[in-house]
Amino acid sequence: MTVVGTNARRYEGPDKVCGRAKYIDDHDFPGCLFGVTVRSSVAHGRIRRIDFDPKFPWSECVVATARDVPHNSVLLIEQDQPLLVDEIVRHAMEPIALIAHPRREKAYEALRHVHVEYEELKPALTLSQALGTEALIFAPDNVFKRFLIEKGDVEAGLRSSHFIVEGEYRVGHQEQAYIENNGMAAWWDNGGVSVMGSMQCPYYVHKAIKHMFGLPDEKVRVIQTATGGGFGGKEEYPNMIGGHAAVLARKAGRPVKIIYDRGEDMAATTKRHPAVVRHCTGLSRDGKLLTQDIEVIMDGGAYVTLSPVVLSRATLHAAGSYECPNVRVRSQVVATNTPPNGAFRGFGAPQTLFAVELHWEKIAQATGIDSLTLRRRNAFREGSITATGQHLRQSVGALETLECCVKRGGYERKRKEYERFNRDPKKKCWKGIGLALVHHGAGFTGSGEAHLASRAAISLTRQGEIKVLAASTEIGQGTNTLFAQIVADTLGVPYDWVAVEAADTGRVPNSGPTVASRTCMIVGGLLQQAAHLFKKEVVEARGSFPKTRKDMHLAAVSLCNGQPEKRFETQYQTPAHVHWDDKTYRGDAYGVYSYATVVADLEIDKTTFEVRVRKITTAQDIGKAINPLLAEGQIAGGTAQGVGYALYENVVMKGGVMANAQLTNYIIPTSLDTPPMDVVIIERPYSEGPFGAKGVGELPMDAPGPAIAAAIYQAAGLLISELPILPEKIAQAKSHDQADG
Repeated sequence: MTVVGTNARRYEGPDKVCGRAKYIDDHDFPGCLFGVTVRSSVAHGRIRRIDFDPKFPWSECVVATARDVPHNSVLLIEQDQPLLVDEIVRHAMEPIALIAHPRREKAYEALRHVHVEYEELKPALTLSQALGTEALIFAPDNVFKRFLIEKGDVEAGLRSSHFIVEGEYRVGHQEQAYIENNGMAAWWDNGGVSVMGSMQCPYYVHKAIKHMFGLPDEKVRVIQTATGGGFGGKEEYPNMIGGHAAVLARKAGRPVKIIYDRGEDMAATTKRHPAVVRHCTGLSRDGKLLTQDIEVIMDGGAYVTLSPVVLSRATLHAAGSYECPNVRVRSQVVATNTPPNGAFRGFGAPQTLFAVELHWEKIAQATGIDSLTLRRRNAFREGSITATGQHLRQSVGALETLECCVKRGGYERKRKEYERFNRDPKKKCWKGIGLALVHHGAGFTGSGEAHLASRAAISLTRQGEIKVLAASTEIGQGTNTLFAQIVADTLGVPYDWVAVEAADTGRVPNSGPTVASRTCMIVGGLLQQAAHLFKKEVVEARGSFPKTRKDMHLAAVSLCNGQPEKRFETQYQTPAHVHWDDKTYRGDAYGVYSYATVVADLEIDKTTFEVRVRKITTAQDIGKAINPLLAEGQIAGGTAQGVGYALYENVVMKGGVMANAQLTNYIIPTSLDTPPMDVVIIERPYSEGPFGAKGVGELPMDAPGPAIAAAIYQAAGLLISELPILPEKIAQAKSHDQADG
């Protein structure tokens, strides 16, 4: 290998640094109109009428309603969500109508001249209102999905337990806060439609647009532009905004571009699912896990969107990175009259891993055994069996990440130092250190990858160019760089010989969505296989593989045989060791897991109760770092998002809509809030990953929340079991603690 494992130049870096990269609002379309959305002002109701102010020059506009959509549903997992509301509004900010005008400011002005009259219906705005009670046994009919995992005999395990510890943990919404707002454009030509914009999953949009307009594959083309971040927030929502642009463009007979402003983007699009997680844990006298009985309830919002798969991952990670003979996980995601929740980095795992990791602190208090010792006794190692019955046979770096962080972060020494420090009433702050150990399944859950049957290809053009063909999108994480490195080293050619084709459904095969920590491991693996096919055919035809550009051009002329290119395409095949049963939810939930530990070192001001994270130490087992600098960037970025989830990011909902939909009062960590990080990459190679690589994108999001909550527990003596942990919560909890004392 000459490129893999090095910090190769970022593939798209020069274009972004020099300002040549074109985001959707940088693209100009001749005769383009600008679209805006009429949205519901109520959380639940029946539309009585829509009035268009006759004083406004509507002749200058194009207006679309539900009647203009041939098949009025946004196809994803279910077809329950309309592209435009026809009668019943199920959440505030739901799209009702669309307006386009040649001038953007005039289109926004038009919104003020549309008046919708409703018959308001009683909404369910919270989990409590949706369920009546939050006990699973009383679940109502408005449940999108349920899962059940059972291993062993939970009741027998509880009866034999020396300690039984219960706890309840809560997490709220979180906004993806990507740097570029949602935006899409569409135009029609020869009976077909092209959609272009900021997105993660071009083939999701392709499928949705086909359904809306009843078109065959070849009549729909979806093109990704340079995309300023996604974090899951541009996984499914581009289906909606892309459909809106296409409806307006069809009616107008002209291109239409829709670009959200920040307030609309934050208020109308998907968020991380809020959740309530309950644990009842049984342990032996020496702290070995005997039983885990877990309940998970998630808020899906008004429509299904991706809630079933988010709940699936949440369920599969709920028992944590620990072996236990008796496990039961019951989970459900329910409907509320709030904007639908969807994908966000971690995809359900941060919610349930927060609960299981912080629960160790409660267990430590009950048993008198410190939480580090408890983790050492119970953590996964090679040979462990998960809650679904999966045997972990390779690439299990859980304990290695734990011991690395404990040593580098000075965890045991600082625990003792801070205990002494916090006993001094003259100190102006409390100090604390906490840790969390997590795992994260790489790729889609269970049979998901087999169902996707993803394809990727390498092409050799007649001019001798080597091109990567995949629908996986570059959204800031380095996808194009990794693909070029994998292909270059597999072929044994220089990095700059490999080009990466844009994610355009008219040009590249369907390699599946850019989600679930699957891009490098799954799609990179397919490209590695395609490169092997390419190399084999060239060697068979010529006797050796070209070592110069000239020789590659000569080989291309022969192989292409008069055609523009020669393609080498591969399709995903489930590894022989992976066996999964969707009906019983038993078997190999993922081909492999990545592992991470975080140690959080912080202090709390005794006067303001503000938390300052002084340092994060993290070790992450990702199999193989194809590009160590990019991997470190993913870890640092995901950790910063985890710090925000833990301490700052507080979505305030009023009347079923986000009341603080501005970055002035929805606080995310800035460079001043992001602590110094000591990042260690641990490589426990996975035999099925390219060069041993596993997933890294989502894993860093999982551990900061519980590690910070555990550090706050040591610092202030407060086990605060709800994120985010705002200064107000610490102050209130301290006040109650002192009153009880």
